[in-house]
Amino acid sequence: MTPSPARSLAARTTLRVGGPAGDWIVVEDDDALVAEVLRCDAAGVPALLLGGGSNLLVADAGFPGTVIDVSTTGANVDELADGRVRVTLAAGEGWDDIVSRAVAHGWSGIEALSGIPGRVGATPIQNVGAYGQDVSQVIESVRVLDRVSGAVIDMPASDCAFGYRSSIFKVEPDRWVVLGITIVLHASGEGIVRYPELARELGIAPETSAPVAAVRGAVLALRARKGMVLVADDPDTWSAGSFFTNPILDAEAAMSLPAECPRFPSDQGIKVSAAWLIEHADMGPGFALHPEAQAAISHRHALALTNRGSATAADILDLAREVRRRVHEQFGVVLTPEPTLVGCSLDGE
Repeated sequence: MTPSPARSLAARTTLRVGGPAGDWIVVEDDDALVAEVLRCDAAGVPALLLGGGSNLLVADAGFPGTVIDVSTTGANVDELADGRVRVTLAAGEGWDDIVSRAVAHGWSGIEALSGIPGRVGATPIQNVGAYGQDVSQVIESVRVLDRVSGAVIDMPASDCAFGYRSSIFKVEPDRWVVLGITIVLHASGEGIVRYPELARELGIAPETSAPVAAVRGAVLALRARKGMVLVADDPDTWSAGSFFTNPILDAEAAMSLPAECPRFPSDQGIKVSAAWLIEHADMGPGFALHPEAQAAISHRHALALTNRGSATAADILDLAREVRRRVHEQFGVVLTPEPTLVGCSLDGE
């Protein structure tokens, strides 16, 4: 493989910010992906694994190492005797394409994850979730490269340390490279809708079932109204999705917040709404640091920090720092960024 000339990462991220890459290599099969990662490691060259660029904020200085553009493909289906299907997917497959195909077949388990941009390989890293579903609920195993041993292994879901927007792959990003996932779906044509907002959109009660096609349609409609479906000519959708995770607090901290702050039970504590905290820290729709600022909170969703057209990574970071500062000052809660930050940090200037 021959590296391509340096190119701007802004062209490959949904925030449309980021400086140049040192080298750029496109890999189209697992063998090439493994070989390139191990080559970079042996040479001491930093490697950035790039999927859809939808959960990524790259510094204006760019990335000095090698960007490995993961464009692997493959989707294999095994029908199981109990009415389920096992689907094995390459990391470079488009996630929403897979959801669309699953819904077309009447397979349930990921229909509420419709409209999420990016590629399959990112889904276990973030434990992608929305509207009552997390990808960890359907993952059977994740095929990974262990950069320490050089071995390729199929890691069972029980070893992946899945949590809220987290996994072993996110905690140890320098060790694991996701090559693909195996998920198990139900060939039932319907799925249980647990998320109240989604149930209201469908006109049903929570904890009742609905056709997967109807669920997908409702989710896409909700996401579009919130500016969470990327539209090429609409800067209010140029974002990394939710920029902050919903904080998980202990009971005392959660109960110290105003009574109207939404709270949700969680295995790790009490989850509270980051969007509510932002909105009630005097940062409403379209909030920006000044009238001419090119980075702003979306007019449709408080968690999305958007590029109005010519923002830099520094602009996005300045806005994110101010959002975090105001929420902490008002409520004593420190927001955690959800996207991967490359060459930058909210803690540094």
